[in-house]
Amino acid sequence: MNLPKQVMLREVGPRDGLQAEKAFLPTEEKIELINALSKTGLCYIEATSFVHPKAIPQLADAEELLSRIHRNPEVTYGVMVPNPKGAQRAVSSKVDDMMVFFSASETHNLKNVRMTVEQSLQNIQDVLDIAVKADIPVSAIIATSFGCPFEGEISENRLIDLVGRLNDMGIMDIYFGDTTGMANPKQVHNLSTKLLSSFPESRFGLHFHNTRGAGSANILAGLQAGVTRFDGSIAGLGGCPFAPGATGNVSTEDIVHMMEAMGIKTGIDLKALISCARKVQEYIGRELPGQVMKAGICPCSGGLKRYAA
Repeated sequence: MNLPKQVMLREVGPRDGLQAEKAFLPTEEKIELINALSKTGLCYIEATSFVHPKAIPQLADAEELLSRIHRNPEVTYGVMVPNPKGAQRAVSSKVDDMMVFFSASETHNLKNVRMTVEQSLQNIQDVLDIAVKADIPVSAIIATSFGCPFEGEISENRLIDLVGRLNDMGIMDIYFGDTTGMANPKQVHNLSTKLLSSFPESRFGLHFHNTRGAGSANILAGLQAGVTRFDGSIAGLGGCPFAPGATGNVSTEDIVHMMEAMGIKTGIDLKALISCARKVQEYIGRELPGQVMKAGICPCSGGLKRYAA
């Protein structure tokens, strides 16, 4: 197997995970979670979103949250930014990274943000103008990259065109979201290979949901194609609230377990991460999808041998 020696994982649970919850998680518990995650070796945590509180009330405490967390200088604290107003709020909160988003599918984009894709791209340019002046990096995620529940298949040419548009703006860090878990490993490998060869200057990442149980297989396909950046959500929290049947993201601790077992370095303390997953499950008050926090670490190969004691 042609696998990378090291990967970079982004933790998206505090934003992408919690936004799908029906109940508001108290700010104090969010702060405790992010502070705990900051000590695991993760280098990127998506902390919250500056979306309007009426749209996603679960994240209405964005400013307070960012003002109170203990920022580890070795961690990048990113936020989702939906529009220029959100970008101004992000600048005031001194974020490390802004994440912009839109869908490859016109229908999903209209349902999600009430804009056409073309309008979203203009909106992203306006956000980018603010971020550049504040010297804050901007990355992008293209939702429904592997299929849309409303439109079906998304063509590779469509994604290539959208990546080109983002590159022309100066956005080189781009993630592809499997928003409703429609991807399969062959599709992931083919698309990843084509994108990596077509845009060698870009830095691509993959964001999978485990809706149909193929999340880990899709990550492996991405690894074999040469992708080294992936998103995970602690304990498997998440799911797009604007797409039917979109269950949680692949859990971060499950990804780390699989990577380290194969000898791929993540730089993350798996025991500390599992502790965070169990903490989240207590906060949410129901069983969450993560598997490793239930089954435990299998210290039989690769980087997991250090947990044998």
